[in-house]
Amino acid sequence: MVKDGDPSWKPTFIVKPDSGCQGDGIYLIKDPSDIRLAGTLQSRPAVVQEYICKPLLIDKLKFDIRLYVLLKSLDPLEIYIAKDGLSRFCTEPYQEPNPKNLHHIFMHLTNYSLNIHSGNFVHSDSASTGSKRTFSSILCRLSSKGVDIKKVWSDIISLVIKTVIALTPELKVFYQSDIPAGRPGPTCFQILGFDILLMKNLKPILLEVNANPSMRIEHEQELSPGVFENVPSLVDEEVKVAVIRDTLRLMDPLKNKRENQSQQLKQPLAVKEDPSDSEPANASDSNRNPEAHLPSICLKQVFPKYAKQFNYLRLVDRMANLFIRFLGIKGTMKLGPTGFRTFIRNCKLSSSSLSMAAVDILYIDITRRWNSMTLDQRDSDYKGLSQSTCSLNAQTPGELGLSPMNPFSEEETEAWVKRDSGGRAGTLS
Repeated sequence: MVKDGDPSWKPTFIVKPDSGCQGDGIYLIKDPSDIRLAGTLQSRPAVVQEYICKPLLIDKLKFDIRLYVLLKSLDPLEIYIAKDGLSRFCTEPYQEPNPKNLHHIFMHLTNYSLNIHSGNFVHSDSASTGSKRTFSSILCRLSSKGVDIKKVWSDIISLVIKTVIALTPELKVFYQSDIPAGRPGPTCFQILGFDILLMKNLKPILLEVNANPSMRIEHEQELSPGVFENVPSLVDEEVKVAVIRDTLRLMDPLKNKRENQSQQLKQPLAVKEDPSDSEPANASDSNRNPEAHLPSICLKQVFPKYAKQFNYLRLVDRMANLFIRFLGIKGTMKLGPTGFRTFIRNCKLSSSSLSMAAVDILYIDITRRWNSMTLDQRDSDYKGLSQSTCSLNAQTPGELGLSPMNPFSEEETEAWVKRDSGGRAGTLS
């Protein structure tokens, strides 16, 4: 194997079973022939990735970042990212992989569900110590060493937006296929868990996206053999409660109605009221705005806020929109002959040399060719189509001549690097 013409490239690979979760079944290999097959790849597929050998270390430990991303809407596309996340640490000092330490899972794998079984795992009530910390505490520590955390955030936001844009076309097609014909369908949203690794040069690398991230805010502690107790995790609670609470606030279908009513109540009244009959100002404001006592939203919009910088990547998304438009009916994923005719007509592709009869023959020919192709051949055709988009994905905003993105205000950004009197990393307000 040679990477970019470099014969000295000797990678380590990480193998993840396709149906696994919580770190179960993950292992490292140096030689692809060492893949452990339980049956065939068809019966138990696995994802094989190049292992990142030079991660950023803190306290000599490898760690990853779990950030929560709200996909509020597919059409129009709306993406929100939480202002804080979790940093999950390994429990053995890191060494670059070699044949002697490939099996040291507590050194190489950051999965919380694995490391919690290590004797070195540290439960902590502080956001800046222990084996699970807040992401803001990591940024605070990096900032104290002179790192430009605005640049770090900008690169992470770019990674998140590009990933969601890559997912959106297929999500749209499957979404419309599940909506029964004649019905508008529900308004859907999803909280995604992005697992990100910072390299030594502070470049963020996407490890995986979890469609169903854990929202547990406690862990099991063994009091005696076989006797367990659920113990609250203050770090999990600080991050996850805010994400769930503010997701519900953003998705509240009655929010706009209440805001309109509030605006109407603020208009001056024609009749002067007796001050003694009116409610206290604070109680009145609280009744009109049930969110008055809640903290500010922890989720910040990154799309369409930065849509202009990423619209060049939405080619496949536009193709999906065309496909859905010409399907003609909901609840299907197959473009029938009538839809194909409509597509040809509306795109003004028909002419004297391409009659509708010829269009019908073309549809039959394309359908037969597609049905005769193997899954591998279909995948290769799709990859060829998307290669141009993937090459653009490799570019950063700086390489495109775009300014770094920061969804937070100056005051919020400064909060990353402030500590209170107890030495705890400040969290964004």
